[in-house]
Amino acid sequence: MSRIQHRRHQLNEQLVRLNHSLNASGDEWWEWDIAKQEFHRGHHWDYFPDDGLRSDDHYTAGTIHPKDLPRVRKALNEHIQGGSDQFQITYRLKGQHSDSWFWVLDRGRVVGKDNQGHATRMAGTLSDINHLMQSKDQHLLFSHTLENISDAVVILDKAFKAVDVNQAFCKITGYQKEQLTNWQFAFDRYPQQFTEQLKQTLKSTGRWFGELEANRANGDIFQIELTIDAVSDDEGQFTHYVGVFSDITQRKNTERELRKLANSDTLTELPNRSLFYANHKHMVRRTEPHALLVFDLDDFKKVNDSLGHHAGDQVLCAVARRLKRCCRSQDTLYRLGGDEFAIVIEGSNSVSTLTEVAKRAMQTLNDPFTLQGSELFVTSSIGIAMYPLDGESTEELLKKADIAMYYAKNQGANRYQFFSESMNEQAIKRLHLESLMRQALKEGMFEVHYQPQYSVERQQMVGMEALVRLRHPEQGLIFPGDFMPLAEESGLIIDIGNLVLEQACKTVQQWRDIGLYKGHIAINLSAKELDLDNFSDHVEAVLAKTGLPANALELEITESSVMQSPKTAVESMQALRRQGIMLALDDFGTGYSSLAYLKKFPITTLKIDRTFVMDLESSLEDRQMANAIITIAHNLGLEVIAEGVETRDQLKILSAMSCDVCQGYYFSKPLSQRDMTTLLSTQQGNLPIELMETAPRTA
Repeated sequence: MSRIQHRRHQLNEQLVRLNHSLNASGDEWWEWDIAKQEFHRGHHWDYFPDDGLRSDDHYTAGTIHPKDLPRVRKALNEHIQGGSDQFQITYRLKGQHSDSWFWVLDRGRVVGKDNQGHATRMAGTLSDINHLMQSKDQHLLFSHTLENISDAVVILDKAFKAVDVNQAFCKITGYQKEQLTNWQFAFDRYPQQFTEQLKQTLKSTGRWFGELEANRANGDIFQIELTIDAVSDDEGQFTHYVGVFSDITQRKNTERELRKLANSDTLTELPNRSLFYANHKHMVRRTEPHALLVFDLDDFKKVNDSLGHHAGDQVLCAVARRLKRCCRSQDTLYRLGGDEFAIVIEGSNSVSTLTEVAKRAMQTLNDPFTLQGSELFVTSSIGIAMYPLDGESTEELLKKADIAMYYAKNQGANRYQFFSESMNEQAIKRLHLESLMRQALKEGMFEVHYQPQYSVERQQMVGMEALVRLRHPEQGLIFPGDFMPLAEESGLIIDIGNLVLEQACKTVQQWRDIGLYKGHIAINLSAKELDLDNFSDHVEAVLAKTGLPANALELEITESSVMQSPKTAVESMQALRRQGIMLALDDFGTGYSSLAYLKKFPITTLKIDRTFVMDLESSLEDRQMANAIITIAHNLGLEVIAEGVETRDQLKILSAMSCDVCQGYYFSKPLSQRDMTTLLSTQQGNLPIELMETAPRTA
């Protein structure tokens, strides 16, 4: 082999090794003939950066980030013109079919010059350094995070000397970094022994956590929550300790304030329910005889509704001041919440003493309150329970006092009542009944019955009223009078009302679909339902679900429910009327009977209460009242329904008074869905023949 061949063989081997090295590294090589404007590159990458200088039509161009491109061109021109020993720059790059940028290192050098020293050839490599830049970004992120977090950080060496601190450390403590050079870890407000024990814990476990007091640079005391963790090397040896703490002085001050607030009522400044439980449990543990008087203001909701909550708060504060004056020095007054107060009578179970306190409290509350220039009268119902006679625990005694208080309220309010076992039996019955109603809702034990409503003039069934019943598997049929008052009080009336509304609308529409019935369905509406937000939207959804037209539904509202909150009630009623739903005012004449309000109510029907119907034959006053109601209703353009019609003579009298519609046992008792279907199929909505001979109607 000649010398030239040998040299060529060596060069080829070097090229092969170089190519293998570039392949292994993933780098791309390039060579640029500047004089001829020819560009050559390897084929490790699918594309090459397009900087506008090293251009050639034979390679796929990669996009350089617009913010980096000016730097690339400047560095390349500077090197070609001899301004730098090497071309080396990092920038962001992406291919034509890529959506993400990655970092590259572009390095090269002039390898050929002409006689005038001008660069004629340049060569170099292109490397993917995205992973390195990510690591750098992470390091910078960590460094910036350490400097910018709100918690203080101190790094200690294995000898517990400060190596570095962040800005938060300086801000919290008031010390500058240069003041902490070689600072020895210690706590000025604690004995040296405490610091040594903490160090030993760190050396053995590698972690310590706790709350401490410390001094700022200006001498102020502050509180910190400190965590110290050990940092290990590859061999598991502790090399450093990192302490992180936050200033919890404000939090501790807030906690102390909250503990204070937790034990007192913010409005009246009386001890609250929480402190009552704590103090009373302590009394029970000492087995000290005492009594508990629980006060509940009567109809206090009306004060808030009519005068506003600010006025209500003023009344509560005035009540608290008056009740304080009724207490003996050894007694304690609490506000348990809302309009409920309690007095603990210590050291006495004397009935005469308790009666005296209760009477004194009632008398002082019965005096009028002056509010907004007017006199306001507030009464209270009081329940009294004695320890240990009525209960041996806080919960039991409070429960018994509540039972007695509710008993007093149900007896007419503005009175006091001692607890007795008979009350407890009644409370247990109420509890069982409430449980039964919940079970009935869950297991489908509620039924809807239907009572026909007949037009006196047309002698046809024009409507029916939906009435709920509870069918118990053992007790049989339970009527509304036995469970509805408790349903109203407990709030279960809302779920029961929903059930009746959906079931009645669905059933009536089924009768309408098969041609059995063309009239409307009347459904009773409770005060709690009327007070619900967006109740009209709920009714609209039920109508849409069942397919019943809005004008086939009549909602019956009692006077008392409307008068509890007239403004809210009128708004809800107007929303229902806008849908085309009919509204009936039920039991008219038994409540407030305010004609001023009657004029404002958007009702379509007035119902005469059965109390005015039952004695029509014998009572001139009832006949005059019924006639007046019918006249008023007709003058207002309202239809009149008389309920509770049980005799032929009652029907004749009402017909003579031009009453529009009647319902009652004279026509039919409330019927189950099955029985009503039978009635509709046989009578086709007409009155029975024997009922058609009524007295002539008057004009």
